[in-house]
Amino acid sequence: MNIQPQGNTVAVSGVTELNAGNAGSFRDQVRAALTEAQNNIDIDLSQMAFVDSAGLGALVALRKTAGERNGRVRLINPSPHVQQILELTRLHRVFEIVRL
Repeated sequence: MNIQPQGNTVAVSGVTELNAGNAGSFRDQVRAALTEAQNNIDIDLSQMAFVDSAGLGALVALRKTAGERNGRVRLINPSPHVQQILELTRLHRVFEIVRL
């Protein structure tokens, strides 16, 4: 996983799975990367092959963290499988999903 600052945004990429085994550390690493000047989180989901309920919970927790800073979480290029999960759980209505 790569985490890079980009102005007021933290960009996350290289996540291939987000599940019960790694969701907590993913959430904690992204939160730790946020500085006072950063309130937005962009998560590139183009390489993600699998996400479970714990992974979705981590994304929701990061959305709450960003919201407390008056920021947002954008999900960038979700893979077809992940897009399907987001739609089935109606989280596509909660998150801003961006296709680049």
